[in-house]
Amino acid sequence: MHGLKGLRIIDHSSEIAGPYCSKLFADAGADVIKLEGPGGDPLRTWSATGRNLGDEDGALFRYLNASKRSVVGSLDDVQQPADAATAPLSEIAALIAGADLLIEDLPPGACDRPALLERHPGLVILSITPFGLTGPLAGRPASDFTIQAEGGSIAARGRPGSEPYQAGGGVSTWTGGCFAAVAALAAIQRAQATGHGEHIDFSLHDVTALVTNCYLDLMWGILGRPPVVGVLPNIETPSIEPTLDGFVGFTTYSAQQMSDFLLMIERPDLRETAEFDQFAQRLGRLEDFEEVVHAYTKTHTTDEIVELAQMLRIPVAPICNGRTVLEHEQLVARGLFVTDPSGGFERPIPPYRIDGQHPAPPSRAPRLGEHDGRIEMRQPKRPRPSGERRLPLEGMRIIDATTWWAGPIATQMLAMLGADVIHVESIQKIDGGRAVGGTFSAQQEAWWECSFIFLSANANKRGITLDLSNPKGMEIFETLITGADALVENFSPRVMEGFGISWAKVQALNPRCHYVRMPAFGLDGPWREHVGFAATMEQMSGLSWLTGHPDDQPRIQRGPCDPLAGMHAAFALLVAIAESEHSGRGHFIECSMLEAALNITAEQVIEYTAYGNLMERQGNRSPEAAPQGLYACSGHHVSENPQWLALSVTSEAQWQALLAWLDRPDWAIRIGEDPRSRFDRQDELDEGLRRVFAERDRGACVTELIAAGVPAALVVDPRSLRDHPQLAARGFLEEVEHPIVGRQATMSAPFRYASVDHWLERAAPVLGQHNAEILAELGFDRAEIENLAAEKVIGDWPEDV
Repeated sequence: MHGLKGLRIIDHSSEIAGPYCSKLFADAGADVIKLEGPGGDPLRTWSATGRNLGDEDGALFRYLNASKRSVVGSLDDVQQPADAATAPLSEIAALIAGADLLIEDLPPGACDRPALLERHPGLVILSITPFGLTGPLAGRPASDFTIQAEGGSIAARGRPGSEPYQAGGGVSTWTGGCFAAVAALAAIQRAQATGHGEHIDFSLHDVTALVTNCYLDLMWGILGRPPVVGVLPNIETPSIEPTLDGFVGFTTYSAQQMSDFLLMIERPDLRETAEFDQFAQRLGRLEDFEEVVHAYTKTHTTDEIVELAQMLRIPVAPICNGRTVLEHEQLVARGLFVTDPSGGFERPIPPYRIDGQHPAPPSRAPRLGEHDGRIEMRQPKRPRPSGERRLPLEGMRIIDATTWWAGPIATQMLAMLGADVIHVESIQKIDGGRAVGGTFSAQQEAWWECSFIFLSANANKRGITLDLSNPKGMEIFETLITGADALVENFSPRVMEGFGISWAKVQALNPRCHYVRMPAFGLDGPWREHVGFAATMEQMSGLSWLTGHPDDQPRIQRGPCDPLAGMHAAFALLVAIAESEHSGRGHFIECSMLEAALNITAEQVIEYTAYGNLMERQGNRSPEAAPQGLYACSGHHVSENPQWLALSVTSEAQWQALLAWLDRPDWAIRIGEDPRSRFDRQDELDEGLRRVFAERDRGACVTELIAAGVPAALVVDPRSLRDHPQLAARGFLEEVEHPIVGRQATMSAPFRYASVDHWLERAAPVLGQHNAEILAELGFDRAEIENLAAEKVIGDWPEDV
């Protein structure tokens, strides 16, 4: 497979977000050159469990940087000399002159990005920073923990009346790298066609707000934005439950799944009383409901429960960690884990296949400066800039046969990048994501138009309803395929196959059309037909294992795995589009949700197989920082008036700054005399810090700590993100007008193109909104369209409502 061969990427970033972004490029065949300072990427010396690595590069570094080359230097080496017209370029300047993409994570003002773009007008620069390069929070010290706090990720995650907790596993950085890769590859493909480069300003704060909150801010907007008071628990039940020999995870999003769950736990009487049918009922009597559930789960093994739940088609999973995931039958059958080329640990292969083939196996990660003076210089293959600068995917048509969140957010990203995306559902079976609108059924007759999930993940699309079980509906669907560049679906494998939509069929209809399939577990293996949602992937991939307080059980994060699956699939489609430039035909792309999740939770498997250490959940602590946690400030009440401050000390300089802010108390000096002591005695540190913060105003503390260079943050309620000053300054939430819910602030892309003013052009479609428009484009006249509606092939009202 040619893939991205011929692209050159200069990666001047460190740790996770930028390197994971460039890893995706390297996996697909691009030439990635890692530009490091004299000390190298800090991950070269990193182990999550404190392993002494000696002279060996850390295993996580080797995972992220396989198939790359390393040179030592910095962007200071590319400044124009006074005699620029005649002076030879430095090695680093020459490398960048020949690059298609420069990835960097420098703070605002640290390099002259506009000058680089002026010098190299076809270059794409991707800047990945905690809060973006503009806005009131730009440039402030931050960690994944404080980014989660400011992004609304932490405030609502927890049991009622208890301290909330972070999403484990560094979710902002891994997710950021994945989204950034899609933004960058689309911009590169435009540059190759038109010569127009781009500056992409990527914010980890934006992406955290997008992927960890299930769009609760829009829910609050639909409710009319009442005052944000107290805490809105962002939990699910049933979810992860104790068993006779461990834990098992459920996801019951539909009424049928909940009814079958009650049957499974041998309480059919509760189906009759309906006392636990609704989530609000279960939350209101949480302890009672859990007692009912645990009476069953604690007397059965995980395997017994999984087998029975799967028979009833209830989404279910064992709770895996860095050891047990290696033994899971589906992952063994799929061959997901392989030995790293450097030896010594296991790593997941990339989560997609193109025409049944995985990307080529990686080569070992480079030693620091291994390729100094050995990189061949080149000229990038792109034309001089010409014509109007358009969105990268303008002119492309995508048929979107997806549902819920993972598939829709993939196609929405393509829509924001310029594609004409036609979302297909039916009045017989509306998009499952619309079911969330049932929250508003008492206030709105057309409640399915009020789903904050559907409205958020389907903006910028057109919508058509087609009954694919009707020959006329299928004929129209096939006609859409004949004019499409790609068809995308994310149902369980048997659904589209049941309709006869095979790869052979798509190719017969349109040889240039790509077909993207996003099964939960893959198109083969013993779990092929099993049902799974994002929470299922969290449970199996290890994200849940790392989430929750140490004295509690594993907990789900609620969110990231759907967008992660979507962005991996979108990236794979863009790789296939690049491949088609050489093959002249469409390609078949398979991207498994679970395997996408396992690529970003890889550190657990890597740490276990490299060093024998099993990573565990740490509540609000982290292996990267000490002290780190939530601290209640003046006026705090855990349920009615939470005043949590997030603090994260990641370096000795930050610790000394915190000591100075505390006025160097004896207890802090004694406990924190060295970094290891701060980790080992964090309980004592927390005790002292709690006393200090309890008497101080939260806002003043955050302001003072940030000024001192210490990462600190407000713990922001996800219902109030529209009014967050940083998100507002960056225009992350854009207002669009919808026929039912009115004008609403809606999340857009977590990055800004310098050439793009805004991303959202239209609200998500109401059911069947563009039936007549799309059918007219296909040649149907008014009478034919009316007949299709009369026969319920199309429609604008769900059949079972």
